Amino acid sequence: MQNAKENKIAQCQECHLLIKVEEDVKRQRCPRCFTQVYFRIPRSIQKTWAFLISAMIMMIPANFLPISTLTSTGKSTPDTIMSGTIALAKSDNLGIAIIIFIASILVPLFKIIGLMLILLSVQNKIFIAPKRKLLLFNAIHWIGKWSIMDLFVISIMVAVINRGNLLSVDVGYGATCFGLVVVLTILAAESFDTRLIWDLNHKNERK
Repeated sequence: MQNAKENKIAQCQECHLLIKVEEDVKRQRCPRCFTQVYFRIPRSIQKTWAFLISAMIMMIPANFLPISTLTSTGKSTPDTIMSGTIALAKSDNLGIAIIIFIASILVPLFKIIGLMLILLSVQNKIFIAPKRKLLLFNAIHWIGKWSIMDLFVISIMVAVINRGNLLSVDVGYGATCFGLVVVLTILAAESFDTRLIWDLNHKNERK
């Protein structure tokens, strides 16, 4: 069975119009929105790895630098993601602590490890069934929108708690690094072309 690429059919990345490529694909533009047409996103795997490795590097300062600093009656208490989560759990805010822990630690790790497994599988380093890879990717793509929840909670805390010199919350460098992790993992997911999953499967079937 031939796939769309072998039949010279491409899909526009912007308006999703299916296009029959009659000439060199590098010169082909979508007749509807005039976007450059590709059979696959150029250098998709390399871009995804680049964003993913950058996200992994940023995870280190995001978890070890203070994400917020609480100042009460002149005394400052910096908190990392983990120490802030533990402090919330000890102060009878277990529900919020669980949400912060899932959104700030488990979700980024799940996205990074999941994308790594998909990339290694597409590069034929490990075997994962194509449907499972696609299911994993869709879960990563869906869950990405919840990654920013931690920063949302901090922004609410800053707005609600700040009371001049007596009580205030300041955002730390860890929050900036965590924001970069969120953005980089989203860019990694957006850079990956899921059709590469089926290309590998198609190639293996024809052997």
